Amino acid sequence: MNAFATTQNTTLLVIGGGPGGYIAAIRAAQLGIDTTLIEGAALGGTCLNIGCIPSKALIHAAEEFEKAGHYASGSALGISVSAPAIDLAQTVKWKDGIVSRLTGGVGALLKKNGVKVIHGWARILDGKSVAVTQDGTETMRVNCEHLLLATGSQALELPGLPFGGRVISSTEALAPTTVPQRLVVVGGGYIGLELGIVYRKLGAEVSVVEAQDRILPAYDQELTKVVSASLHKLGIQLHLNCAVLCMNPAGDAVRIRNAAGVESQLAADQVLVAVGRRPRTEGFGLDSLKLDMNGRAVKIDDQCRTSMRNVWAIGDVAGEPMLAHRAMAQGEMVAEIISGKRRHFVPAAIAAVCFTDPELVVAGLSPAEAQAAGLDCITAMFPFAANGRAMTLEANEGFVRVVARRDNHLIVGWQAVGKAVSELSAAFGQSLELGATLEDIAGTIHAHPTLGEAVQEAALRALGHALHI
Repeated sequence: MNAFATTQNTTLLVIGGGPGGYIAAIRAAQLGIDTTLIEGAALGGTCLNIGCIPSKALIHAAEEFEKAGHYASGSALGISVSAPAIDLAQTVKWKDGIVSRLTGGVGALLKKNGVKVIHGWARILDGKSVAVTQDGTETMRVNCEHLLLATGSQALELPGLPFGGRVISSTEALAPTTVPQRLVVVGGGYIGLELGIVYRKLGAEVSVVEAQDRILPAYDQELTKVVSASLHKLGIQLHLNCAVLCMNPAGDAVRIRNAAGVESQLAADQVLVAVGRRPRTEGFGLDSLKLDMNGRAVKIDDQCRTSMRNVWAIGDVAGEPMLAHRAMAQGEMVAEIISGKRRHFVPAAIAAVCFTDPELVVAGLSPAEAQAAGLDCITAMFPFAANGRAMTLEANEGFVRVVARRDNHLIVGWQAVGKAVSELSAAFGQSLELGATLEDIAGTIHAHPTLGEAVQEAALRALGHALHI
């Protein structure tokens, strides 16, 4: 048996300092629960350090650079500039500054609320104790009453394209030192497309390889065809229904095979593999607990309880949907349950946003999902081409769509594609959570001129009397 230099005791022990873990720890401490959090890397997890935040920073920088290039060739706005240039090192420095401020803020919040933070790597000994490794040595043991798993997820690796050399994951893609001349993106989901668009706007020739017959296969085609048109306009090459095999012998091209079985090569200075993520369940002794699993994810109930008493799991380690805001909500709930409050995780909907160009947001049921659920629904959309604010933003592509029950007009889903539609996600989620009807949305005065007017107009159109179309 290992001899530990120190032993600490706590009521709640959180493994993982990402969005779910740090929110759970803060809320638990606010409720008077003695709380300890263990994190081996930087606080904030994947989201703040190598995911949501840095990717949005680079998306913004790339968009501004492309806009400057657009003005260099003349603009309807009357703006003209000389040929723009970008200092990539400065861009990355700016991005890292944002990340640093946010992760520092998380640390300050944990300290302010009295959470004990241990910087080290956890190894589960049993459901009540964890060993902590610091600088390669197990230095302490932490005993707890409640153990919360918030270990997140990690990028999936392809057998034929292991990470290393020219083959990178999203982590390396978010910290570029140069822009490759030719980038091949493996995976047409949201991560691959977001980063592929960034690199294209920064000047790379980008090809996207997707195994299915269209991009963003998790979203319905009426939405994704708007994004497809934008990719074509940007000059991004799509190779759909194609399987990726491996790098060629010279290591400067990716071998792919199409649906007809014909093989070809795509020249590549860099290859970004973005085929999804998997729950992080290995390397820290989780298997010793012998928890019930749901595939690769830890199986949980509607209170985030695992099959072992007082062992909880939240966020990506508990499977789909792998969204930071889901993890945050689950973490807050678990803290409140441990404090004695009665809570269950049964949200009406969790909005998902894809920060492509244009953006895409969905909440609740799509028309096809509503039909599959046996619901007789009304579906109506309002195009941004008829929205004044969209016109002033030079962004009139896309639409807002509402799905509501025909019998009582209860709204069961929202979808939108267009510039800045991510900002509509709160309105979508709120209307679903509050059980709004078409009449509720149609009768709410929406400020003019805003993109949000399209939300009201979609509801009005579903009722048969849209005003601006």
